[in-house]
Amino acid sequence: MQCSLPCLLVLSSVVSAFAQTSTPEIRATEPLANVGSGEPSRLDQQYVTERLAFWQQRLKLEDWKISVSFARRTELKPNTLGAIRWDKTKKNAAIWVLDSADYQLPLRKMLDDMEMTIVHELVHLELTSLPRSEASRSNEEHAVNGIAEALLGLERGKP
Repeated sequence: MQCSLPCLLVLSSVVSAFAQTSTPEIRATEPLANVGSGEPSRLDQQYVTERLAFWQQRLKLEDWKISVSFARRTELKPNTLGAIRWDKTKKNAAIWVLDSADYQLPLRKMLDDMEMTIVHELVHLELTSLPRSEASRSNEEHAVNGIAEALLGLERGKP
């Protein structure tokens, strides 16, 4: 990646902001896609990996091997920001989160949205023992969204 001096200053400011605050308190407002030469920073990868570990423990899913990676908007189903696939017998799961290059949000809002996606997909994993059908899919999505929003609200101290 080629980068001029102003680019390095912006990148070091974002990294410095990340290093000086706890994970949920990142204060930078620059979209990651605008940092550097148009390539997303790997600050987003570090963030989603840390938040996955936190929520995996919080939701008592430590016995699962769960990976998280990024997907471009064209790789996800329409109107979605993420996806999950799992193998219940092997207790393996893979989560995909919308890539930072496809966001048009400030850094903090983008990272909050990525965390919401992780929690949302982990709640789906929690519900693997329940019967699933196409008919119940809409109701499940509604319930998963409500549970994920409630969990994040409690974690962030919001009513």
